[in-house]
Amino acid sequence: MMANVTLPNFFGDNMVLQRSSKVKMWGWANPNEEIKLVSSWDNQEYKTVADNEAKWEFYIKTPEAGGPFAIVINGFNEVVLKNILIGEVWLCTGQSNMEMSVDWGIDDGEKEAKNAANSNIRFYTAPKLTAVTPQHTLYGNWVESTPETMRNFSAIGYFFAKRLQEDLKNVPIGLISSNWGGTPAEIWMPEEVVQNNPVLLESAKKLNNQEYDPHLPGRAYNAMIHPFAGFKIAGTLWYQGESNVGSLVYDKTVSALIASWRKVWNDEFPFYFVQIAPFKSGANNFWNVIVRNSQRKILKEVAKTGMVLTSDISDTTDIHPKNKKEVGIRLANLALTETYKINSNLVNGPLYKEIKIEKNTVEVSFDYAEGLYFKNKNSRQFEVAGADGVFYFAEASIKKSQVVLMCKKVDNPLQVRFAWGNIIQSDLFNEANLPASCFITE
Repeated sequence: MMANVTLPNFFGDNMVLQRSSKVKMWGWANPNEEIKLVSSWDNQEYKTVADNEAKWEFYIKTPEAGGPFAIVINGFNEVVLKNILIGEVWLCTGQSNMEMSVDWGIDDGEKEAKNAANSNIRFYTAPKLTAVTPQHTLYGNWVESTPETMRNFSAIGYFFAKRLQEDLKNVPIGLISSNWGGTPAEIWMPEEVVQNNPVLLESAKKLNNQEYDPHLPGRAYNAMIHPFAGFKIAGTLWYQGESNVGSLVYDKTVSALIASWRKVWNDEFPFYFVQIAPFKSGANNFWNVIVRNSQRKILKEVAKTGMVLTSDISDTTDIHPKNKKEVGIRLANLALTETYKINSNLVNGPLYKEIKIEKNTVEVSFDYAEGLYFKNKNSRQFEVAGADGVFYFAEASIKKSQVVLMCKKVDNPLQVRFAWGNIIQSDLFNEANLPASCFITE
């Protein structure tokens, strides 16, 4: 009995492969069976032999963007992959805000869907599955963007791709969506990463054990991320955190997740994420803002990361803000600057840098502080505390590109916090009209 040559489903018709790189392709056959692969863009022939576990792999060279191309793989049988494009591949992952599509009722969704026919944008959706051990394949197939397929796909992903294409001159974009609403970060990384880290393990034990959503470490990673590991991507877009509200170590959790993914891909790809929106979270006034502040800290803790803010385009009464287009555009602007180096505009909101204390005044400095301004004339979002740790509102004024604070109630200020509350939408902006992140000084 001869085994047919097979591949994981994400190597299929309509797929997008990462341009100008060495792309790994793999599959299964009979042990010791010779496998040949021919790529139509250069008619290059690659040969290999399936190993004792019946697995084979190739590293194939991809050209500059283009297509459509075909790949022919021969062993005991022949597999032909058609309508392949070469371009930029991004993994879109997280919980419901990344999953959210036109069908969920986003702003202007119907109008956007009508205009979504674009054969140079391709979608692959990973099915929602959990597994106790790492899986090697998953169901699904690549589809072109049409008014029908776009309706069910990550809206942020789609708007990200559209914005990239404006500056990348219509380079094909492939998007892999692997999302599950209501899921904590711990289920999206290998179980042993959580088990071997006392801090993460302790935090994971406190996760809500909701009956209907997975919450055990590793379970979604095994079924929805691990199968792709090694599939060459330009980077990852991540929007998650609402289900970790209450965690005091969210930055450590996501830092471990990023490290684990980069390790299994053997690639330090960029990881851009969305700071969760201000929202009333339970009885605690600070749970949501603590997670947002943790997200800000990831930028310093992990290389090649970036964050977009949403406090100005969110609704504090809706955990699913409807303006997904602007989120996708902000992520794309970040990628165009950081990854593609073709956009020199200001793409980050102001980020806390340091404080300088002179007697009873505090000077607060920010990165990305060009053209700082307050949306409201008298900002009431800065607070200072002395040695007793009790915070009082401070009078804030902008001098050059710094914020100067004074508070009559605190003679010797030691600590500062800004926009520190679950539902506070930042009122400090820069010239790009992007909001500053909340922060508390350590």
